[in-house]
Amino acid sequence: MLNILLCLTSTALLNAALFYAKTLLMIVGIILKAALYTITALIAFAANSLLCRMALADGAIDAWNFTAIRLLSGAACLGLIMMAQAHYLRRNSLKRTSLKRTDLKQTGNFDPAALTDKGDWLSAISLVVYALCFSVAYQALDTGTGALILFAVVQLTMIGWGIYNKEPLNRIQWLALLIALIGFIYLMLPSAATPSLSGALMMAISGAAWGIYSIRGKTCVSPLRTTGFNFLRSLVAVPILALIGMSYLSTISMTGVMLAVASGAIASGIGYSIWYVAMPLLKTTQSAVVQLCVPVLAAIMGVVFLSEQLTLEFIIASSVILGAVLVFVLNKK
Repeated sequence: MLNILLCLTSTALLNAALFYAKTLLMIVGIILKAALYTITALIAFAANSLLCRMALADGAIDAWNFTAIRLLSGAACLGLIMMAQAHYLRRNSLKRTSLKRTDLKQTGNFDPAALTDKGDWLSAISLVVYALCFSVAYQALDTGTGALILFAVVQLTMIGWGIYNKEPLNRIQWLALLIALIGFIYLMLPSAATPSLSGALMMAISGAAWGIYSIRGKTCVSPLRTTGFNFLRSLVAVPILALIGMSYLSTISMTGVMLAVASGAIASGIGYSIWYVAMPLLKTTQSAVVQLCVPVLAAIMGVVFLSEQLTLEFIIASSVILGAVLVFVLNKK
């Protein structure tokens, strides 16, 4: 009798140990999956700045044609991804009918309502403004400086929208916002390392446009599908961009074209797709915080691939701005 009891106890302990081991491996797998997707997406976002700067700094292509090719290649890439996603959603919709809509939305992959997301024209216009001003700005800005201004203005635009809608901010958040603005002022103070004013202004407009795009995208079921359709809508602007860019055709090199294609298809199309896979695996605060890495990664890429200099002014300004945004996000209710 004692032997039987010992055997049953050992079996129960073994099963419990196996259960906890499987659970631990599952948790580790989810964490590693989220980390892999997130890091890949952040590198793609930073690479967008690098590719644009590489193409425009040496005159391999002009901003108008770069933007047109980027939008075209991005739309083509996202179109293919959307077709694959739609096929996958339809194939699995019957298998998932027992899941609640809230559960489906949390998974981010299986809600049939995602197939109804088709973007809108205002978001598409914001996308075009963002892409064009982004290209024009990188004719004059270093990789890291451009990414810092873009990211910071995106965050400030979204914070400003929250203030406009009377979202309450605590004292620490107001102080963080003030410090971020002081960091911007310091970045633009006259010195040998001061960024081009016109370039900074164009990048600020680009950041504001992307901030508007992000705000409008908060209500969609499938961010990937919405972005894909907005890229397709943006193709209406391509003939206009190409017409304006005709005077620069003689200066375009194959290197410039390939960099624009890489920016649109890989850094934008595939980069956004991976990011939207990573987002459901992250908390809202986590997704906001990890994006702080993008300007840092872009600056490092500029140093490694373009031999750009990291000035003391940039290091101080980026530390102040990104640190202030980090404090603001972490204190968000």
